[in-house]
Amino acid sequence: MRTTQIHTPKNLAKFKQNLLQWSQQFDDVVWLDSNNHHDQYSNYDAVLAVDAFTVLKTDYFDAFERLRDYQNTTKDWIFGYLTYDLKNTTERLQSKNYDGLAFPDLYFFQPKKLFLIKDQVVEIQYLNMVNDEIESDIESINHTSSIALGKSQNAIKIKLRIHKDDYFENIHKMLAHIHRGDIYEANFCQEFYAEDSCIQPLETFKKLNQISKPPFASFFKFEDKYLMSASPERYISKKGTTVISQPIKGTAKRSNDKDEDTQLAKNLAKDPKERSENIMIVDLVRNDLSHTAIKGSVEVKELCKVYSFLQVHQMISTIQSTVAPETTVVDILKSTFPMGSMTGAPKISAMKIIENLEATKRGLYSGSVGYIAPNGDFDFNVIIRSILYNETKKYISYSVGGAITAQSDPLKEYEECLIKAKAMREALEG
Repeated sequence: MRTTQIHTPKNLAKFKQNLLQWSQQFDDVVWLDSNNHHDQYSNYDAVLAVDAFTVLKTDYFDAFERLRDYQNTTKDWIFGYLTYDLKNTTERLQSKNYDGLAFPDLYFFQPKKLFLIKDQVVEIQYLNMVNDEIESDIESINHTSSIALGKSQNAIKIKLRIHKDDYFENIHKMLAHIHRGDIYEANFCQEFYAEDSCIQPLETFKKLNQISKPPFASFFKFEDKYLMSASPERYISKKGTTVISQPIKGTAKRSNDKDEDTQLAKNLAKDPKERSENIMIVDLVRNDLSHTAIKGSVEVKELCKVYSFLQVHQMISTIQSTVAPETTVVDILKSTFPMGSMTGAPKISAMKIIENLEATKRGLYSGSVGYIAPNGDFDFNVIIRSILYNETKKYISYSVGGAITAQSDPLKEYEECLIKAKAMREALEG
C-alpha cells in the first residue's frame, strides 16, 4: 500500500538538484529527467525512484515472461532496463562479442520511495511508510547540499574498439549486404572505452546532461553499475490504450552562427539519404506496432520532423497505435524490441549482420530504461548518447552508431559517429 503526499517546493530547480544528490545514499536509483522538454506525449517533468523493495535481475532466457510475472506479482510501480541482448529471447539470435561491462540482461525494481514531478508539484509515494517518513525525508532533501566536483585527477584514456581502417572495412561489408539485397538498412555501432579508470558517476551525469539537456535523460545506479544517459529518443510509451513510438534517424551538427544553423536544419529536413533512413524505420515500427494494434489503428502522426538539441539536429517520426484494454505491457514490449532505430530492416537479418560485424556486445547500449505504472502505462527511452560504468571493474564505455543504407558514404558515417561521441568525451574529460 502506497502513501501519497503532495509537496510544492519554493524552488523546484534547487529541490531537483538536492533530490538527486540525496538519492545517492541508496543502492537502487533511477532518475528520469525531461529537462523541461514538453510535448503532447509527456507524462512527467522528472521522476525519481529509489530504495528497492523487490528486485528482478535475470539473463535473457525467458526474460520477458519473467518480467510479466514480476509485474503481475508486484501490481505496483516498477523501474528498470532492457538490454539490447534480449533479442536473443525474442528471436533465435546470440551475443558473443566482447563485454567489458557485465550488466545483467534485464533489471527491474519496485521502489519504496517515489517522486513524480510535474508542473511545479512533487507527488511523493512511499511504500509501507513508517510514521512521518515523508516529512523527515523532505527535511533531509532540503538540507542536502549539491556537491560540485572538479576535473578527475586521473586522466581518462579513451580507446576505440574498432579503429578507423577496420571501421571502413566493416562499412563496406555492410554495404555489400545491402547491395546483395540481404538488408535495406542496418545500424552499425562502435565502442569507445577506458580501462582501469574511475569516475564520479553523478558528477559525470550532471556534466553530460548539461552539455545536451535532452528530453529523455536518465541516471541509473544499481550495485556497482551505472548508466549516465543523455538520450534524445523515446523508444515507446503507452497511455491508456494509445501507444506511440518515436524513432530518430537523421543527424546534423549544430552551428553557433544562427543563419548557418537554420540552414543545417533545413538541409537535414530535405536530405534524401537521411529521409530514406527515417522512412525505412518508420515502416519497420508500423509493422512492429501492428502485432498488438487494433486493426487499422496504426498511423504516422509526424514524418521526418527535425528537432534541434544543444549538440545536434535530429530527424524524428512519431507512429501511433491503439491497443485493446486487455493487451499487456509485455505483449507490446516483446513484439517491438529491440527498437527499429537501433537495428535496421528487415530487423532479424540486420541483427545477424550487426552481430558479425560489430566488435562489442551492446548490452545496455541501444537498450532501454524506463518505468511501468500500476495501471499498465509505461514510458521507455532509447539508450544512446550514454556512458556506462562498472565501478568494480573500473571499466567505462560509450558507444555510437549510425544507419547504413545504399547511399551511405563511409567517411561521412564515421564523422557522424564522432559528432555523436563528442558529448560523452567532453563529460569524461571534465
